[in-house]
Amino acid sequence: MNPFPTLATQRLRLRELRATDAPALFAIHRDAANMRWFGADPMTDLAQAHALVDTFAQSRTQPNPGTRWGIERDGELIGGCGLFKWNRAWHSCALSCELAPASRGQGLMSEALRAMLDWGIAHMHLHRVEAMVHPQNTASLALLERLGFIAEGTLREAGFWNGQRHDLMVLGLLTQKWLEKK
Repeated sequence: MNPFPTLATQRLRLRELRATDAPALFAIHRDAANMRWFGADPMTDLAQAHALVDTFAQSRTQPNPGTRWGIERDGELIGGCGLFKWNRAWHSCALSCELAPASRGQGLMSEALRAMLDWGIAHMHLHRVEAMVHPQNTASLALLERLGFIAEGTLREAGFWNGQRHDLMVLGLLTQKWLEKK
């Protein structure tokens, strides 16, 4: 993949995560209530956040690479979003995102995902983007539907975190639908 793509929106900067972001990532990922829908157990120490930054950096070099942006507002890391599991032959990938609780309800994730999807379609030549969301994560489901994602079904017990199996809804966005909504 090319050098890391930094994206700018009206209020946000989407940029590469760096080691200095670990404390902010840890603050987001250690909160059990915040992580209940994320698909991973809450972090228990700062070293896990440092390892996550390294994992995201290495994902760009994998056979099915991914790109994970830190979402920055006014110089502060408030979350992240990414495109991963890129299947170049199928022109498809998956997305994920998280936002600090204090930054929710302001349209910031919608703004970040719009920039990320525009970039993915233009530079990765995507035809399809999918997301897997816990059925009770109504805020994420509503956000994705506003962006044009369509619920396609439920993967029974596909997720496992906090010692429990979780059903996940699959939502898909086709590039044609994205371009029609613009």
